[in-house]
Amino acid sequence: EPREVPEPPRAVPGSPRAVSDAELRELSEQLLAADSNRAGPGQLELNLKGSGSDTAAPRLFSYVSPELLARPTFSRLLALLDNYEPRTGRDETETAEEQREQKEFLDAALDTPVLALLERFVLSKGGAAPSLWCPHAVPTVSPPSSHSVPMVAPLSLQCLPQVLPVCSTVCPWTGFPDVLSLQFLWDGHSKPRGSLLVGSSPEFDLALFTLCFLARPDRQCHVSLGGEAATIQTYTWDKRRLVASAYPLTP
Repeated sequence: EPREVPEPPRAVPGSPRAVSDAELRELSEQLLAADSNRAGPGQLELNLKGSGSDTAAPRLFSYVSPELLARPTFSRLLALLDNYEPRTGRDETETAEEQREQKEFLDAALDTPVLALLERFVLSKGGAAPSLWCPHAVPTVSPPSSHSVPMVAPLSLQCLPQVLPVCSTVCPWTGFPDVLSLQFLWDGHSKPRGSLLVGSSPEFDLALFTLCFLARPDRQCHVSLGGEAATIQTYTWDKRRLVASAYPLTP
């Protein structure tokens, strides 16, 4: 798809991090408008259970359109999910095939209008194209010595064996990215509370979390999605310019 994108918000003199709250809201809406790969009505169905203690709960996504998963950034991200050592503190053993898969995903994401728009905005602020998402800085829930599960894409959770969210029906997804709060089990370990965007594309999550990491590192970042206020929290890894964690906040 062509990388033609709308003009970013007007830049003001200053450092790459001199980004106002109004600019964050405006740019996040522009990123959403440029996200042509996000799920459409009927392409996702969520299986939301009421009991937070029901360990027999089924997977979160009861249906995902095969056409959606076949899109370049989705398919290339799914190929990464078995690439990482799940135990913290263990060294990664990276193969040539895994390096190729990482490059193919990043190339596909960078070739979208969403990442082109973010790149133009960062450059307009006097910054450089961010390298914080390089293969050994894929955002994770653990240190770089053990990447664990990449948390960029909302659909990564469909690979979890059991997911325990907080409402009580099977519902089709109908519109803009929703912020979902949930509990889940992974590899026998319980995550008492987590959150994710549902319905957005991998490149949108990558762009939005990158924007907030650059503009509001280690802080709350207030954005707008489809006219609704949302907040992203980011953390840096070991005080370096690498992403340790990035996720949407829930009430």
